[in-house]
Amino acid sequence: MAEPLGEHEHGYTCREVVDLAAEYVEGAMPPHEATLFEMHLNFCDGCFTFIDQIRETSSIAGRLAEEEVPEETKAKLLDAFRDWKRG
Repeated sequence: MAEPLGEHEHGYTCREVVDLAAEYVEGAMPPHEATLFEMHLNFCDGCFTFIDQIRETSSIAGRLAEEEVPEETKAKLLDAFRDWKRG
C-alpha cells in the first residue's frame, strides 16, 4: 500500500490522486496519465476505495433533479464547498 503523502513507485502519490480524482472520474485525464493513475490505484487500497466512493457519489448525484433538492440544502452545500475550497 502507498504511503499517504509520500512518493510512490507507481507514478502518483496519494495526495495527487485526491487532487486529480475529479479529472480521472470524469474521463478528462490524458490516457498516459490515466494509466499512471490506475497503476497507483492497483497498489493502494485507500485510494482505490476513495475513487470508488467518488464514482458512486457522482452516480447518485447525477440521478437527482435540481428540483428535488430543497433550497436550504442547496445553500448549505454551496457554503460547504466554498469553505472547503478556501481551506
